[in-house]
Amino acid sequence: MTINCKGKLIDLSTPKIMGILNVTPDSFYDGGVYKEESKIVNRVKIMLEEGATFIDVGAYSSKPNADEVSVDEELNRILPIIDVLLKHFPDIVISVDTFRAEVAKQCIDKGAALVNDISAGLLDEKMLETVASLNVPYIMMHMRGTPKTMQQQTNYNDILKDILFYFSERITKARALGIKDIILDPGFGFAKTTEQNFELLNILEGFKITNLPFLAGLSRKSMIYKTLQTSPTEALNGTTALNMIALQKGAAILRVHDVKEAMECVTLFNKLNK
Repeated sequence: MTINCKGKLIDLSTPKIMGILNVTPDSFYDGGVYKEESKIVNRVKIMLEEGATFIDVGAYSSKPNADEVSVDEELNRILPIIDVLLKHFPDIVISVDTFRAEVAKQCIDKGAALVNDISAGLLDEKMLETVASLNVPYIMMHMRGTPKTMQQQTNYNDILKDILFYFSERITKARALGIKDIILDPGFGFAKTTEQNFELLNILEGFKITNLPFLAGLSRKSMIYKTLQTSPTEALNGTTALNMIALQKGAAILRVHDVKEAMECVTLFNKLNK
């Protein structure tokens, strides 16, 4: 199970880590922290040293009720970061976290290697054809509505069947356009209640039916800190516990703020599954 990131084949048959770099001022956990070049470079250096295969750069907060950001503002935030990262880390594999085709295109042209889209192409009708033309791997996530409206859209008949139906339609469209490497993200926290998030984690292995790799993005999310009656800053231990469960359920990628701890999960998981 390999994906082609700008000619670099990455084998997902053993789980990989995607480190999160938010350059948004309003991200739920690390908003506004990484503004200066030296802080960004140091943060990414640590994540790469700790074992991250991908660095996911996002300039549009997708937390519930997040404010809209213009295309120009998103580009102004994200393009300089990609330049900085490639200057300091020429071999870095950058994932661009955006639902906009124009942002995806400009970031890939700059040197990013894959597109991570929270909307699976539903918030920009040009996204799928753009990704196909760029010939890069595509992470498609399950969500309903927009970050502003998603938490009002949490009614499911059968959460696994409903999400698989959603993906079957998006995968069919993506394949028809020529997208080769697809990764699924069930979208923990997106248009789902806390109870639904746990139900989804409990049946995560159901996504194996697609024969596609899938990603788990659980890091410091409200399903953890609300359940534990704590805060995002206190949610690392809970994140680690759920990351191990996600690995046991078949997750190929863990998208995390804390790479060292996630890599420890992967190392122990691999030891268990020798």
